[in-house]
Amino acid sequence: MSDSIKHECGIAFIRLRKPLDFYLQKYGTALYGLNKLYLLMEKQHNRGQDGAGLATIKLQPEPGKRYISRLRSNAQQPIKDLFEQINSRLQRGFELQPELHTNAELLKQTLPYTGELLLGHLRYGTHGGNSLEYCHPFLRQNNWLSRNLLLAGNFNFTNVDEQFDALVKLGQHPKEKADTVLALEKIGHFLDEENIKLFEKYRNEMGEKDLFNGDRNIIINQKIHQSLDIAHILRKSAKSWDGGFNMAGMMGHGDAFVMRDAAGIRPSYFYADDEVVVSASERPAIQTAFDLKTEQIQELSPGQALIVRQNGSYETTEILKPAAKKPCSFERIYFSRGSDTDIYKERKKLGALVTTQLLQVIDYDIENTVFSYIPNTAEIAFYGMIEGVQTYLDEYKIAQLLKGGYDADGLKKLMSLHPRIEKATIKDAKLRTFITSDNSRSELVAHVYDITYGIITPQKDNLVIIDDSIVRGTTLRESIIRMLDRLKPKKLLIISSAPQIRYPDCYGIDMSRLYEFVAFQAAIALLQQHKLTHIIDEVYDLCKNSSMEMLKTENFVKKIYEPFVTQEISNKIAELITPPQTTTPVTIIYQSINNLHEACPDHQGDWYFSGDYPTPGGNKVANQAFVNFYENRKERAY
Repeated sequence: MSDSIKHECGIAFIRLRKPLDFYLQKYGTALYGLNKLYLLMEKQHNRGQDGAGLATIKLQPEPGKRYISRLRSNAQQPIKDLFEQINSRLQRGFELQPELHTNAELLKQTLPYTGELLLGHLRYGTHGGNSLEYCHPFLRQNNWLSRNLLLAGNFNFTNVDEQFDALVKLGQHPKEKADTVLALEKIGHFLDEENIKLFEKYRNEMGEKDLFNGDRNIIINQKIHQSLDIAHILRKSAKSWDGGFNMAGMMGHGDAFVMRDAAGIRPSYFYADDEVVVSASERPAIQTAFDLKTEQIQELSPGQALIVRQNGSYETTEILKPAAKKPCSFERIYFSRGSDTDIYKERKKLGALVTTQLLQVIDYDIENTVFSYIPNTAEIAFYGMIEGVQTYLDEYKIAQLLKGGYDADGLKKLMSLHPRIEKATIKDAKLRTFITSDNSRSELVAHVYDITYGIITPQKDNLVIIDDSIVRGTTLRESIIRMLDRLKPKKLLIISSAPQIRYPDCYGIDMSRLYEFVAFQAAIALLQQHKLTHIIDEVYDLCKNSSMEMLKTENFVKKIYEPFVTQEISNKIAELITPPQTTTPVTIIYQSINNLHEACPDHQGDWYFSGDYPTPGGNKVANQAFVNFYENRKERAY
């Protein structure tokens, strides 16, 4: 993706099901869990550039001993910073007490970050600043073990205002309208409520005869720890949430959960054996960290929670009634690691499915066409595109051979015909835009990428570049097209392996402002060009004046695109992102939504492209985003 877009957050959860001494004896270290958490987080590093955090909980702690350890970082390399700090702390402990290397129980009692429950988070913020305050896990503290709550997740709610009001009606006084805070406090409220209810129940059961038993309340707490209904707490907490989420939580006494939204918008995977229960946002992270086969890892079903009890037992159970399953297709195109076996195949197919369109644009002149990609995340789609071109060439050669009439030279030329693959662009280290002048800054941005000279025969060769998606078109306009124009190709064809991004996201990706999307800009420009600006006004009136129920059920922004076919908008996009003085004809083609569904059949969440949101709040956000555009308000729609 040549345009920079903030990614989704990621989570990593581990529950060690054996005593620490087991891992010391089998794997040579009592820090087995911490080492695996580091791997899980590093293998999802693409999900965290703003910050990271982790927390651990020790089971069965002695009163007076710290049992929750939490550390967060917003350093430039936050994961590295976290584990360097932890390693430094542990090394000092080992130096002072060498016996900790061989005594797992003493290690647990003595040093932090040595608990059986571990939770890591990678933050790529869609809201808030880049301060430690916004880094997960969030902590809700209490002197009662089972009322402590740690929470981390990959999510956004579309109905934050309603959630805020609901907490106020419960008697709370939330410190801000951030969905993470609201989720923490909502779960925390019902966790408190469940604790209080159970305390009263067991106190009544024990009766007055045990009133002066010094261990009475300790016994009651133990009973609470064993019988907390985590599923019930989550059902009451999440019943009114609108949004996409994959979140994990840990309670101070040792219960934990991972929960996924009802439409399966955000990804969630887990694995369990007799040693560990593990969950992460991406399957390959678990595979790599624990050396597993694909089929050993399970996907958490939409609306379900993976609940791990204090005693190490676990189950999956329904928390929310599943909606139509709409997992995010952008996960497959760009955000998740391409090392996943299915994602790799899907991205290759996305590249293969644009072959027919690109061949038409270059007039099937493969001999005089150079193929490349930008940026590196488009590499897998590029392989699929080349395979598609090669398939066409194979069929072409067979047809020509069947016609006959070739001499030796002609046959040699025919058989040597193949796609010309070159590395057309190279991304240099980031240039510091320390010059405040807009003209000077633009000049620097234009040189973030460099070109490979000599790979194109000027005015004769076509140049085909595939990108995984074109969102704003800024980098293409300010840098890439200017740069590639210096090669003087006959035609420049830029392909997006994703369809046109027309609508905002509100479920965890930072794409919330309509006016930033080049496809939206193109549609508005076409409406103006064809004297159809009354449609813009009509859509604004619908978005602004419709009832809340209508806003939740209909996406009126679709009307902006209805007068035009996809290629009309693509042609206008090419016009908008082609800088002045460009001498090369520029064509842009996008993946079709039908082809996207063919390539990613199990991930039908395509609201960015189609405007078909999986929750009512999505339509509300899209319509509000249009109101913001019309009123020239540069703010998020949720």
